[in-house]
Amino acid sequence: MRRLPPLSAVRVFEAAARHENFTAAAAELGMTQAAVSHQIRVLEDRLGQQLFRRERQRVLLTDAGRRAALRAGRGLDEIEAAFAELRAEDDSALTISTTVTFANTWLAWRLGRFQVSHPDVAVRLSADNSLTDFAAHGVDVAIRLGEAPWPGLAAHRLVTVDFTPMCSPRFLADHGGHIAPEDLLHLPLISPGEPIWAQWLQAAGLSAPTVRAVPGVQLDTQANEGHAAMADQGVAMLTPFLWRHDLADGRLTRLFPLTATLGQAFWLVYPEHRRRSAKIRRFREWLEAEVALTQTGLEQG
Repeated sequence: MRRLPPLSAVRVFEAAARHENFTAAAAELGMTQAAVSHQIRVLEDRLGQQLFRRERQRVLLTDAGRRAALRAGRGLDEIEAAFAELRAEDDSALTISTTVTFANTWLAWRLGRFQVSHPDVAVRLSADNSLTDFAAHGVDVAIRLGEAPWPGLAAHRLVTVDFTPMCSPRFLADHGGHIAPEDLLHLPLISPGEPIWAQWLQAAGLSAPTVRAVPGVQLDTQANEGHAAMADQGVAMLTPFLWRHDLADGRLTRLFPLTATLGQAFWLVYPEHRRRSAKIRRFREWLEAEVALTQTGLEQG
């Protein structure tokens, strides 16, 4: 077991020895002069040796104090360097966790822009629908679908998740080039058991429960549902924000202007105590700007 003196007292001693002035040390450390004097006495009592000589309006290091100050200064330099290195390593890498859908349909397509704008930060993206354990998994930030607040996490709302029916242009052409809301009850639907189908049909003036009897393939993520729709397998309930490029490039067709929502949103979240992290702040600002560009249709590329 190490027999170390209190590190708080060592820190005070090193500053006082460097200045040979308790008042200057107090100013540097944000303490009172009386608190500095107390910490020095604690250290001297523990060591059984005098570290400073008090002479009128000044203090002078004793020989023992001078030897201790030299080594203490080097030791604190090493401690500072060790943690500065860890801080530098932490600042140089950003680990992002998000859902499979958000990663595959939106974020992965744009993340290179953040890398170009911040070449000093290495980015790692993990797509996983399970909840993030920030400490255990080494994750810096997460983008999750849900409803805030979450205890202990700072949360920034990115975009409300709404839905509307979409299909491929070929599927639409194969069904006469026009599909009315009531036609959906007789067409192949993708994941018709999802609650958003009933919500949308009710908003469109149809009897919501009837959709549960409609057969269709059930998929586990909106990313898979969208790709199934592009493969002409049926009509999927998709979020326009996430599929903007596929709509613009003609891989998907939006059938109606009407959207419905279950009230959820995508949020950027991270531990509350990391609010001041520079890399997290930079990523948040970039992400919010990218979301705004997508929403206004001004995004390039």
